[in-house]
Amino acid sequence: MFMAHILSAHIIRVNRQPQHTEHNVAHRFTPGRNRIELEDRPGHEARHLSTNYKGTIKMTSPVTEVPAAAPAEALAHFEARLGFETDCWDVHASLAGMDGDFVLLDVRSPQAYAAGHVDGAVNLPHAKITRERIGTYPPGTMFVVYCAGPHCNGANKAAVRLARLRCPVKEMIGGVTGWLDEGFTLVKGD
Repeated sequence: MFMAHILSAHIIRVNRQPQHTEHNVAHRFTPGRNRIELEDRPGHEARHLSTNYKGTIKMTSPVTEVPAAAPAEALAHFEARLGFETDCWDVHASLAGMDGDFVLLDVRSPQAYAAGHVDGAVNLPHAKITRERIGTYPPGTMFVVYCAGPHCNGANKAAVRLARLRCPVKEMIGGVTGWLDEGFTLVKGD
């Protein structure tokens, strides 16, 4: 957090612990909103500041404008996310270690699968996930689903279908895009 004091019409002293600096800035006060916008240099976005009654300005960034959750809430949130998703690195390490404790499903079309997929993945397009198809796996089998990448919701659709069938499921976040971004390779063919 930065603290700033208005020294004149265009100079604001900013206290950035442990150093103090002065900035020549353009500023606008929005009447009735108790808010000042500052711009350090031409071409840079304005920073939003809220003032208190003593003329001290508390600077916030877009990151800190909404406060972080309490640590206990953050812990619950991030632990819960791990129950819903895994990443490409963990899938790769598990496949390399031959853990065999999950089935990796590529839920894209057969054409997309043939063009390149994660070695060891089974192709089952999300729209074709049925009780009959999943029934070939032992009860309690964990499925990890992926699609093209963050721009594709096929993995989410597959996870919904699997969860409705009462199957344990996680999404491999990043999909094919994430897999390639990690430097891993795809295999071609059926």
